[in-house]
Order: sequence, then structure tokens, then C-alpha cells
Amino acid sequence: MADQGLEGSQPVDLSKHPSGIVPTLQNIVSTVNLDCKLELKSIALQARNAEYNPKRFAAVIMRIREPKTTALIFASGKMVCTGAKSEVQSKLAARKYARIIQKLGFPAKFKDFKIQNIVGSCDVKFPIRLEGLAYSHGAFSSYEPELFPGLIYRMKQPKIVLLIFVSGKIVLTGAKVRDETYTAFENIYPVLTEFRKNQQCFQILIAYQMQTSIFKLKDEMHHVDFVLALHICA
Repeated sequence: MADQGLEGSQPVDLSKHPSGIVPTLQNIVSTVNLDCKLELKSIALQARNAEYNPKRFAAVIMRIREPKTTALIFASGKMVCTGAKSEVQSKLAARKYARIIQKLGFPAKFKDFKIQNIVGSCDVKFPIRLEGLAYSHGAFSSYEPELFPGLIYRMKQPKIVLLIFVSGKIVLTGAKVRDETYTAFENIYPVLTEFRKNQQCFQILIAYQMQTSIFKLKDEMHHVDFVLALHICA
């Protein structure tokens, strides 16, 4: 049961997390069926913690503070709960929202609760050569730094999408159970270490980039030097 809470309070189990890093769960998205038709305008008028603008979005947006979550409540009786940090919190929050709807006079039930998506994140604490990773794992990678600074890695098994940033920050999304998040990270960790960027060189390049940005250097030779430095350190 302890494993269902927030990460960081227990020592890392190296048999389960050989890397020594446990991704932190940042957001749980779940759905539930209240099994009744709902009058959204009535809910918005009666509940203090709700807002409803049908011209913008066809659902009541409701929030509670504990667990700190947001619910999207549809007229069909379907509800989406977001923002929880664990599966237990997500289910607890969904039950609280259902109870609120019941107190407003609707015959709401609590059916078909399901975790739809788990978002986790972690930091490997070293910079990563995204260009090399994208080239070596082209079948799984999408990297267009002009559009998005991170590399998008679509893992096949488990079916998880990872956002990998040059700083070493990793975001994992698409899991239905937390173990899929953990497995995906352990699968990618050896790949990340393979494309580890030289830390000293990385810091020099970042400092150089900041300097050129601050002083707005326009000399083409400086630009050529920087590109050459990137090539050497890649």
C-alpha cells in the first residue's frame, strides 16, 4: 500500500528500479460514469466550486482542494478527473465529485472508474545528446528543435511516449498503470547514458550561448564558431 503514495518517502528498491531513479507521478487522468443525465447549468449555479461556459466548453469544470484536482462533468453523466498525484487520490477525488453531484439532487452512481493516463517525470542529472539519440533511434524518435525543444520518443513496449530534454529532464506519458511508467524509464535509461553529453563542454556551450544572447552578437564568425563547437561536443 505504501507504494501507492507519493514517491520519495521510501528508499529506492534497486530490484525494481536498477537505475536508482524513481519517476515521480505528476498527474493522473481518470474517468467515471455517474450513470445519469445531468443539468449542467443547474450544477454550475448551485455549486460554489464550479464554472460553466457552454460557448467555450460543453462541460462543467469543478475543482476541490483535497485532493487538489479538477473534474470535467458532462451532461451525459461522464466525468473526467485530472490533477491527482496517485491512483488512490484520483479515485478518492472522483468519489468526492460524485458525492457533490448527489447532494445537488441527481441520482449519480459511481460506475466504471478507470485510470486513462499517468504522467510521470524525472531527472537523470546529466545532459543528453538529442541529435545522436534521434539519429540512432530514428524509428522511435521525432526531434525538431525549431518546433519543440524536446525529443519525442515513442516506445513500443510498454506503449509509452517520452519527452526527453537536453538538460536530462524526462516526461513519461501514456501509462495506464504506474509500473508501465517505471518499466519505460528503466528501458530508456541505458540509452540515455549512451548519449550522455560531456558535462563540462555542455556548461561551456550554455555559457557561450547566454553571452551571445545578452550582448546580441551578430558577427557571423561567432555563429560559425558556436556551430563548430556544438559539432565537436555532439
